[in-house]
Formats: sequence, C-alpha cells, structure tokens
Amino acid sequence: MLYRTLGRTGERVSAIGLGGWHIGFSSLRESDSIAIIRSAIDRGITFLDNSWDYFEGRSEQRMGKALHDGYRDKVFLMTKIDGRSKKEASRQLDDSLRRLDTDRIDLVQHHEVLRYEDPHRIFDEEGAHGALLDAQRAGKLRYIGFTGHKDPHIHLHMIEVARANGVVFDAVQMPLNVMDAHYRSFAQLVVPRLVADQTGVLGMKSMGNGLILKSGVVTATECLHYALSLPTSVVITGMESMERLDQAFAVIHNFTPLSEIDMLALLAKTASAAARGEFELFKTSSIFDSTLTNPKWLGEEPKRLQELMP
Repeated sequence: MLYRTLGRTGERVSAIGLGGWHIGFSSLRESDSIAIIRSAIDRGITFLDNSWDYFEGRSEQRMGKALHDGYRDKVFLMTKIDGRSKKEASRQLDDSLRRLDTDRIDLVQHHEVLRYEDPHRIFDEEGAHGALLDAQRAGKLRYIGFTGHKDPHIHLHMIEVARANGVVFDAVQMPLNVMDAHYRSFAQLVVPRLVADQTGVLGMKSMGNGLILKSGVVTATECLHYALSLPTSVVITGMESMERLDQAFAVIHNFTPLSEIDMLALLAKTASAAARGEFELFKTSSIFDSTLTNPKWLGEEPKRLQELMP
C-alpha cells in the first residue's frame, strides 16, 4: 500500500480508502462485509469512509463490528453527518459513534454540501458546525471536513463562508475522475485552493458509481491511476467484493504517477464523452442527492430565521 499525508494534519493514511456505501449493500452478507473490511486493513488500507445515512445505519453498524478485536486502532476512521442544525448534527454524530462502536471518530464531515444555503445553515449560531466543535472539544472527533458532489463553485463558497467564520477545514471530499476536467471541474477549481490551504484532498467517484465505465472509453485501472495522480491524500473507492479489493491493490502495485503527457492523452480520450456531464449524473441530476429525498435529515432552520417569516 502507498501512504500519503492528510494535509496539515500530518496523519499518514492509505492512498486508497475503503468506501463505506458499498459495504452496506443488502446483497452482501454482513459476515462477508466484515471479512472485506478486515482483509483490506490486514493488507494495508487504513482510511475507512462511511456516513450516518448509508442504508439507515447498516454500513456504520457493519464497520463497527469489523473494527472489534483490535482493528479500530489500526485505522483512520471517517464518517459524515447530514444535519445542518446543531441539534440534528449532535444527534446524528451520537448515532454514528454508537453504530461504529467507538468513543472517537478521526474525521467527521458535513455531508452533501450541495446548495448555496448549506454553508450559512452550517455556520449559523444554531448550526451544525457548533455541534462538531463541541464534540471535538469533548474528544468525540479529531478533525472536521465537508463533502459535496454537485458543483465546485459551491465548494468554494463553503470554503469562503468557513474562512469568514475563522475555520479552515482539515479535509474536503469531492468527485475527482477522468471526466471531471471537462465539466464543472473540481480538480481545476477546488483542488488548487485546498493544496494552497494545506487541506487534505479526498477524491471520490473515480468511476462515477460505475457510470464512467459505461462510457466505454476508459478502464477502471485508468480511472484510479488518474485520481491517484492528482494531489489527492486519499482516493475512496467501493469494495463490495474480494475481487474489487484485489483490483484496488493491483492498481496500487502497478501505480506510477501519470506524466503530464499521459494525463493529457487520457483527458483527450474522455473529452467527447464528458462534455455534457452525462456520465457524472451526481452533477447533472438529483439522483444522488439523498438530502433532497430526505430533507428531514437536515434538521430545522434556525429559529431566528423562522421568526422573520410572516
């Protein structure tokens, strides 16, 4: 396994992270999910991704069971919360701690920052960031970040609102893939800002939940090699089977950062397919927007704003 530094935290983490969504599939037996997680750790993966909302907690519960018997101390554990209010964020964080069966989470991220109003709700005096700061002071979490998959300009807005509130995030997660460069590009617009701020860069959707492979223009190995060649701390990828786990290790075993010429050739090969965002549906549709489908996960708007309404 290849290891990298997570921004200015100084934490050394595996360059490949195990995606939490996939290990919660109902088609995957719990025992098999636990075996995949433990095998990944035994072979050198240390970064584990998860979220409060994955399969109504099933992904976190399975991961929590996998981290028994000394496995917890071998990993850098991350999860995400959807709550925008302080009350809802606190509740979800406590749920995650219980499900993951741990007294601390290494990185907690504000999840699905998809709307321009999200940063303002999060940093309101009644907002979710206050809950994470309280939890951090209590030792329930170590680092704080945010995620989103919709638009790089919303990421930049979140970074600016955070800075106005005296906050520079420890890590930020976003789609980084071979088609991103051609359509509302996180790699071009957000990554340079994170590098300048020494914020850990977490790449996701390197294969676009499999959609990018359906374009027929790139292979899974090319997708992962591209994402690993960006200034990423971690590339998070799904491993719902031992075959997918083996694939990830094969990619690392054969990995050499792509040269500028190789990167340009790969981008040229994907330009036509990527031009309209049709293989990045998380950007161009609401199919992947779980907080749109479940608005109650966000919690209530701040009371002072409700009182302004007629």
